Amino acid sequence: MHIPKRVMTLALAFSLFVLPVTASAASLGSMRFHSGGEHDRIVFDLSDAADYELDTSADGRTVTLVLKGVRAKSGLAKPSFHGSRVQSVSWSEKGSEVYVTVKLAAGCKVQAGVLSKPARIFLDAVPASAATSAKPVGAGKPASSGKAADKTSKEIAAAKQAAKDAGLPDGTVAYQLAPGLMEYDYKVWQSGGWLTAYFLDVDPKQYTWKPVLGQGQVPGLAKLSSISDAKNATAAINASFFNWNGDLIGVTMIDGSIVGTTYIERSAVGLRKDGTTVFGPITYSGTVEAGGVTQYVGGVDAERGTDSLVLYNKYYGKTTRTNEYGRELTVVDGRVTAIRSGNSPIPSNGWVVSLHGKAADAFAGVGVGDEVEIEQHLGGLWKDAREIVSVGPRLVKDGVPYVTTAAEQLGEIDQHREPRSAFAVTKRGTYLLAVADGRQQSSHGQTLSEWAKLLIAFGAQDALNLDGGGSSEIIAGGRVLNSPSDGRERGIGLGIVILPR
Repeated sequence: MHIPKRVMTLALAFSLFVLPVTASAASLGSMRFHSGGEHDRIVFDLSDAADYELDTSADGRTVTLVLKGVRAKSGLAKPSFHGSRVQSVSWSEKGSEVYVTVKLAAGCKVQAGVLSKPARIFLDAVPASAATSAKPVGAGKPASSGKAADKTSKEIAAAKQAAKDAGLPDGTVAYQLAPGLMEYDYKVWQSGGWLTAYFLDVDPKQYTWKPVLGQGQVPGLAKLSSISDAKNATAAINASFFNWNGDLIGVTMIDGSIVGTTYIERSAVGLRKDGTTVFGPITYSGTVEAGGVTQYVGGVDAERGTDSLVLYNKYYGKTTRTNEYGRELTVVDGRVTAIRSGNSPIPSNGWVVSLHGKAADAFAGVGVGDEVEIEQHLGGLWKDAREIVSVGPRLVKDGVPYVTTAAEQLGEIDQHREPRSAFAVTKRGTYLLAVADGRQQSSHGQTLSEWAKLLIAFGAQDALNLDGGGSSEIIAGGRVLNSPSDGRERGIGLGIVILPR
């Protein structure tokens, strides 16, 4: 929490606030910026926690963040951040301190906060009327957490009793992070080692969920903390399988648009227009008809293969980034508006039909102005869905284990106990975000059958396995709850965020 340790007036009418953070040698690895509806946020990624000071000029328009005992990482770029509240950001280094100077728009102030695991400091530029001195995380996020704060024995006893009263397994402590948001921390000794797992129980009357792309487009990788920060999310969890470059593996829908596909039947979770959540198997089929010829779609927002037809929409970025050995039809309002050989601009209100080899030959007679009909189908279960995440396998169906690794050709992911992630809906009617740590002394992970049973013990009625291993991560209030097995956050292609209604 941002609590000034001392306040003093400096010469030249500068005010200085010194905030206590654990001092240690640290490096500043990167700076990130996001301009949102309620604030402009600058995030400083550190290798370790560090002390800092804030200097504010007399007119309030210039704020200097002094990172104490910190050295800038070699090659750290000069920022070009600019938003509705932040006019400019610059930095310099003097000895073992990094100085970050922020120029603010008139009528704005800065409030600072600290995040841990990994270590981060952030500055929020907000209207002066909205600024407070004790706001550790962004609007909509829980103000504190059971694990983050130092707890007395009495408070720990109360947390254990709360878990017991809720009928949760032995080894669980329960903390309320905010109205409608509970954190359950679970630690037990099992055969062969410790298991540590973290659960967030989320009231759908107060929150909704949404898939978010790593870099706001496909392909692209980003840390879950970055995804959460960008959306000012209450909570977040890693989601889909992905290729090394961030292409998604699995049917994915965002705001009603398909942004990822697979032709292997996999399990998925979807959010319908009426706000209800659905689980079930999903497959993708698509066709493009033009010039009297119909061809099957080989993928959406994915790398184009040999003799293939791939669809690109605005979620793939500004251009298709394809080579010149193809033929691409830009389609807006059902008609071809342009034809290129590769790297076509993607219209915000249409498609690029990217063709290679035999697929290109089949559409050789199609020209500008011709009609194009694009059809995509996911099956009747998903007709009203607006958001879909497909990973697999299914873990729980109707309150009993239902692990579908064989049917989904995913047997290889259940060879050993590993870090696991899952998304569930409980018998209580709440969302359940869950991560089990693995590959470390503090937690040996779970097989999928073990994972399904543990989710049921925490109330799961239906549950979907998410990507695991080094990607498994869960966040509440900007704070990483678990210990990712890589020892750091891994870049991921898609996360699921929890947002206030």
